[in-house]
Amino acid sequence: MSALLDSLAADFQGDVSQRVALDALLHDGLPQRAESWKYTSLRQLERRSFVPAQHVAVEAMQLAAIPEPRIVFVNGQLDATLSNLSGLIGGIEVQALSQQPDSGNVMPLSARSDEPFARLNATLAREGVSIHVDADAHMDTPLHLVHVGSAQSNGDAAWHLRHRITLGEGASLSLVEHELAVSEHAHLGNVVIQVQLAERAQLGHVRLQDAPARASVFARTDATLAQDAGYQRIDLELGAGLSRHELNVQLQGDRAALNANGVLLADGRRHVDTRLGIDHIARDTRCNLTWRGLAGQRGKAVFHGGITIHAGADGSEAALANKNLLLSADAEIDTQPVLVIHADEVKAAHGATVGQLDATALFYLRSRGLPEAQARALLTGAFCHEVVNGIADSSTHAACAAALERALVRVGA
Repeated sequence: MSALLDSLAADFQGDVSQRVALDALLHDGLPQRAESWKYTSLRQLERRSFVPAQHVAVEAMQLAAIPEPRIVFVNGQLDATLSNLSGLIGGIEVQALSQQPDSGNVMPLSARSDEPFARLNATLAREGVSIHVDADAHMDTPLHLVHVGSAQSNGDAAWHLRHRITLGEGASLSLVEHELAVSEHAHLGNVVIQVQLAERAQLGHVRLQDAPARASVFARTDATLAQDAGYQRIDLELGAGLSRHELNVQLQGDRAALNANGVLLADGRRHVDTRLGIDHIARDTRCNLTWRGLAGQRGKAVFHGGITIHAGADGSEAALANKNLLLSADAEIDTQPVLVIHADEVKAAHGATVGQLDATALFYLRSRGLPEAQARALLTGAFCHEVVNGIADSSTHAACAAALERALVRVGA
């Protein structure tokens, strides 16, 4: 028996098909020997119990640093008083999924035993948001999607959210996703986002995960790109005690392109896990993946970068670079770059490194009078800010750079 699954299932309010799927999950339990969970153990989490999330009041001033337009969820519940969509342009529709008649069918019911949190989300999520951008509509100002955690009086809570983002032909949108806390908590958040980009659509997506050290965060993004569509994404995984993000992208249309870069930072006893699954299905598709990992104290960072170029995807180009720094003898980094090619005439490269700060560069900076701590901070900061510098919006760049600097201080870099 699993205390975790039993406590989550107690809040079930779905239909018959969802009940059947949930019962199947309860029968299967959490994965113990699955290859996709080889480096991330769920045994400790499995012994925990969670209560349903409650409404918690959050003062608007606590989110003053996040500009509008924004959509705010507090402990998994949409907060209309903190949300403000007055800055949206015409052609963009935002609607709570609980207000849509097909909200129960947003995510297909998964039967894979190694996808427990996707299965939980499909059966237990009752809220989220649908963002639709009409064809040829363009909005330069970022739209902020905010997940706020706050302590509640009846114990550690769990919530499940699912969001749908669809862009019509030639549309463009900039989305900034925040995972933060206004007070210390040990909640569990489970968020799934489905992205559908029509022909020539362009989505810029920045995700800043800065949850508190005792929180558990599970996030999944499933994206499909049509012909000539582009998805630019930057992830900063800076917080939570246990976090796992799965990014699955299907390049279904000719010349579809993905640029997905990120930073994983594990300090203290944090466990940070990112898993990429990129499928080149159409011709002349491209993906460029640059990820940086840091682990200090007794932290653990896990990265899996999977790229598959399917038969018929001739002319595809794929590049994956995962570089990692170990900042202490007790830290751990596990990286798995995987490249599978079933097509001809492709360009593909992948690589991963795990090492320490360059001794020569560190000696050079110290020989110029810098204390060792400051020299290490400069080198580590440069290592990570290469990713952050790809954020085009100035206010978003500033917020992400500041969050990264705080995290680097915390990790002792």
